[in-house]
Amino acid sequence: MGFFKECCKLIEELSPSAQNGKSFWGTLVAPTLPLWLMSNSGQELTHRNIPWGDRSAKSHSPYTDVPMTGTTRRYEFNISRGTIAPDGYQKQVLLINDQFPGPLVEANWGDYIEVKVTNSITDGPAEGTAIHWHGFLQTGTPWMDGVPGVSQCPIAPGKSFTYRFRAEIYGTTWYHSHYSAQYAGGLHGPMVIYGPRNAEYDIDLGPVMVNDWWHKDYYAVVQEVMGSGFSGQTYSDNNMINGKMNFDCSTRASGDETECTNDAGLSKFTFTPGKTHRIRFINSGAEGTQRISIDEHNMTVIANDFVPIEPYDTQVVTLGVGQRVDVLVHAHAEPGSAFWLRSNLTSCSITKQPLALAAIYYEGTETDTMPTSIPWDVPDPGTCENDDIAITKPSFAMALPEPSWTQHMDIGFFTNSSGSFLWEFGGVAAKVDYNNPTLLQAHSKGGFQFGPNANLIDYGTNSSIRIIVNNPTNSPHPIHVHGLTMYILAHGAGNYSETDAVPFNTENPMRRDVQMVRANGYVVVQLDTTRNPGVWPFHCHTAWHASAGFFSQMLFRSDELATHQFNVPHDTKQTCREWNDFTSRFTNGNMLNQIDSGLKARV
Repeated sequence: MGFFKECCKLIEELSPSAQNGKSFWGTLVAPTLPLWLMSNSGQELTHRNIPWGDRSAKSHSPYTDVPMTGTTRRYEFNISRGTIAPDGYQKQVLLINDQFPGPLVEANWGDYIEVKVTNSITDGPAEGTAIHWHGFLQTGTPWMDGVPGVSQCPIAPGKSFTYRFRAEIYGTTWYHSHYSAQYAGGLHGPMVIYGPRNAEYDIDLGPVMVNDWWHKDYYAVVQEVMGSGFSGQTYSDNNMINGKMNFDCSTRASGDETECTNDAGLSKFTFTPGKTHRIRFINSGAEGTQRISIDEHNMTVIANDFVPIEPYDTQVVTLGVGQRVDVLVHAHAEPGSAFWLRSNLTSCSITKQPLALAAIYYEGTETDTMPTSIPWDVPDPGTCENDDIAITKPSFAMALPEPSWTQHMDIGFFTNSSGSFLWEFGGVAAKVDYNNPTLLQAHSKGGFQFGPNANLIDYGTNSSIRIIVNNPTNSPHPIHVHGLTMYILAHGAGNYSETDAVPFNTENPMRRDVQMVRANGYVVVQLDTTRNPGVWPFHCHTAWHASAGFFSQMLFRSDELATHQFNVPHDTKQTCREWNDFTSRFTNGNMLNQIDSGLKARV
């Protein structure tokens, strides 16, 4: 392991603030999480007054049995530039409240969440921004989804926007910028919605975010990806756990004089002997699929994305970009023990350094001890697929409805006339207009106006949409849906064929909001569209693929969107006025140069 310069001790040459600003993630002072939050009055809730009452994960629908808590959880984000060295290589990043990763947003199931976001990216150069609350349904609040060009205009530099939405479902998720590939530059953080447990545990260690990491600025990577002659591959420089990892500075490119520190420091966690710990893994990366394990410890999987599932045991979990998995780990070793937590970028990911490590110390261990634990011998299958859907069964069973429409969305790529490598989804390389968001057109004089580049499909009043995604390319893709949860019906190698396919599980198929489709493979999903009118993105969550056109929009129930119930909020309109003013002032009335599917060039 070339990223360790000492043989027997874990050295931390950088302070936590030099690595991650004001963030405490990955440090031994990071707090454990409660079973639920106290009420706003400060009076602690008791087991006889649980926020969600007698609702259980197995017996109550997470979609229709949402409790009315009457509570709003309020947060404030200030987004700005800063210079840190998460792996020892110093670079300029984007920070939330001077933190990378960003602060925890937490609420109880049924609470409202309110986040005031101030864009302080006013120089170096200025940029817009917007925050997407990953996996939330946004029922009745489609303007709060945080997608520029779809649900809102970007928040202009120096301006603020307040998001308000309900925690309709519960579990582990994250928030991130949806402005171009901005989140790859540091703009992301964890979210936890407390709800009924489907398995017993003693300690909640909270979120553990794993992500690939580029030493280049995210915008420079986008320029590379969208530039003439791009091969379709860009290599990450490192892999991190909760924003920390070491980097061998001797491997810097020739002529690179960037300040770099060996043995910057790894994330660390504490296990209590004899106790069962909940860990909430999140892949917050830009491209890489992760295989996560803890040496000499089994993991019991209890949730995928926002869906509690029937527990099963494994040694390795696979997470595509945007996916989450909650596991339980029993601390069976003796006090004074130390073990490696490993996150490996899979063989189908593109990276210079695939392994991220963190140390798990049992109570009584010196916290500079170098673990000598033995990794599990579980070979990488090389498919980047999630666990078999036959073993991932939701705790709350939902029968599969009959589809009223079937849509094919094949994946492809091409090189355009200017030499740019583009991805297409359903035959289109998408490009959105930040100055004219699709959703806001519902109340415009001419109604919805969109050209072919919008890659928008109007599904009308169809109640359930089945989508077949064939991927005849050599790249895997994490497919993400906004505003809904997907039924995962089938996945495998080759193109999908009804005659050769295994019959669908119609009684209780797996559900989640991101699903991997393997290289040269397929996935079949279904969406229940009855409860959520809106314009919802359906796209690849690989940041660079979305930048290069791998993006689509789904319009559900446009007639309802034109009613007074869905009047566009004043603040959403004001954000567009502020963004339009910003773009006109800096471009003499012309549009900013848009080099990818959702990027306005920085000023």
